[in-house]
Amino acid sequence: MDINKKYSKLVKSLSGYESVAVAFSGGVDSTLLLHAAYDALGHDVLAITAHIHSIPDWELDDAVSFCKEFGIRHIVEQIDELSVEGFADNPKNRCYICKTALLKRMWDIARNENISTLVEGSNLDDKSDYRPGSLAVAEQSVKSPLIEIGFTKNEIREASKTLGLGTWDKQPCACLSSRISYGNRITNEKLRRIEKAERYILDQGFSLVRVRLTDESGLKTRIELLKEELPGFDIEIKKTITDKLLNMGFIEVSIDPDGYQNYKIAKSVTTG
Repeated sequence: MDINKKYSKLVKSLSGYESVAVAFSGGVDSTLLLHAAYDALGHDVLAITAHIHSIPDWELDDAVSFCKEFGIRHIVEQIDELSVEGFADNPKNRCYICKTALLKRMWDIARNENISTLVEGSNLDDKSDYRPGSLAVAEQSVKSPLIEIGFTKNEIREASKTLGLGTWDKQPCACLSSRISYGNRITNEKLRRIEKAERYILDQGFSLVRVRLTDESGLKTRIELLKEELPGFDIEIKKTITDKLLNMGFIEVSIDPDGYQNYKIAKSVTTG
């Protein structure tokens, strides 16, 4: 189907609701969904963004900026996922635990605003991935319009580019907790150190980075970059970045020679 027709079908589908609340992270998928919802319903749309420890501040900034640009009503809700029972223990279903808590809070906000439909931005490709959070979406009766219409990730990027959305080529930013191996306790200190390190590396000109913790203390790390950007990690930049991360408190810094892969379950490392 032509991408413009597919987007129009999404808008038409959303226009069938009286009003909707959009779980809005500021990423590629939820941005297209929110844009379509606003095209369909205008001011009967509410964006809800969870401000949690596991999401870097720049992602929140992007979400706030988008809503301001389009004049979309936006609520940012502070949620402490580390206090949710079981989450900080970092089990394999941590995403389910977190997403359940977030969606329950979003439902509370939506109902308080007299909105009866909550939607989120999962796409068709997500159905083939290991995503325990998808169970929470189903259990909490949250709709996934991008899946219903049949949008793949590439189609979302294509539609976003056609619409002039700046997120069309935005790199994925899985939650910071995904940098910590299952069973390794999640703490705010670890998350902030990861965030600070990733921000520094991105500022050196790399477009995507994962700073993964490789020990229980959280002081040893392996850096993942896009494979095509590995040649740019030369001796000079390696020393600059390594020295900076050591000054942040890390005691060991290495680079993954295989580059970033979205899922590394086979290596017993977390996803994201």
